[in-house]
Amino acid sequence: MSQDQYTQQDPTAQYGQQQGQPAQQQSAPGSTGEMGPAPDHGEQSYRGSDRLTGKRAVITGGDSGIGRAVAIAFAREGADVLVSYLDEQEEVDARETVRLIEEAGRTGVAVRTDLREEANCRELIDRAVTDLGGIDILVNNAAFQMSQDNGIDDITTEQFDRVFKTNVYAMFWLCKLAVPHLKEGSTIINTTSIQAFDPSPQLLDYATTKAAIANFTKALAQNLADRGIRVNAVAPGPIWTPLIPATMPEEKVKQFGTDVPLGRPGQPAELAPAYVFFASQESSYVTGEILGVTGGRPTK
Repeated sequence: MSQDQYTQQDPTAQYGQQQGQPAQQQSAPGSTGEMGPAPDHGEQSYRGSDRLTGKRAVITGGDSGIGRAVAIAFAREGADVLVSYLDEQEEVDARETVRLIEEAGRTGVAVRTDLREEANCRELIDRAVTDLGGIDILVNNAAFQMSQDNGIDDITTEQFDRVFKTNVYAMFWLCKLAVPHLKEGSTIINTTSIQAFDPSPQLLDYATTKAAIANFTKALAQNLADRGIRVNAVAPGPIWTPLIPATMPEEKVKQFGTDVPLGRPGQPAELAPAYVFFASQESSYVTGEILGVTGGRPTK
């Protein structure tokens, strides 16, 4: 566990994971409670400083992993937060995220929905407007991947469709639906990936969606600049979330993250400050940018 996001530490030894993870596997979408070691979302370490006071945020895939870490950080920075999650398997994680938001003294809302349907995206935005009183920050974080050792030979049309609907279509619908509610100074933050820049053949379809997200971010930033709405993206590297044991073979899980220069997978808590930066007034002159949090793997 990190001491906090300010105390200087050796990044190669911060979590003691240089030897990789224990071999493990879950059924998709995975749950936090079954992971070993447990991921760090900043529950004990993230310290807020009122950078998002009074803001209202929507975070898709906010029940666990990066989404939970961002929800905790946003709440401790003063924002009310609505998180979406997919299904019953993620219910326990979603309730815990809401508890952590409320523990920070903010309003927390969890909405179970499948974002592969446009109507569900519309309902999610409507819930945010009703339950939070509006939207200032939209974080498109929900994603699906499924590793296939034989690449294109084993990627079915059904899988390809699911990956694109979850990762790209939902982002498009949510942005389009949220924009009429966003005022000057509001922000959209998308989650792309190192896979957009350094793709793995086993994740061909997922990597393709993440490249699409990167370009979508740059184009939408130009589209919305004259409205005073900023659009940026975070590009995570190998981050220890339920998606990993739920979508990768055990042997790949065992070696996960050991091939980056820092020698270990990242923790969700290490992503949260990047999202806070893009959501806050501190990044007022930044739009159309992608910030890599990759353990040293280059994004260009």
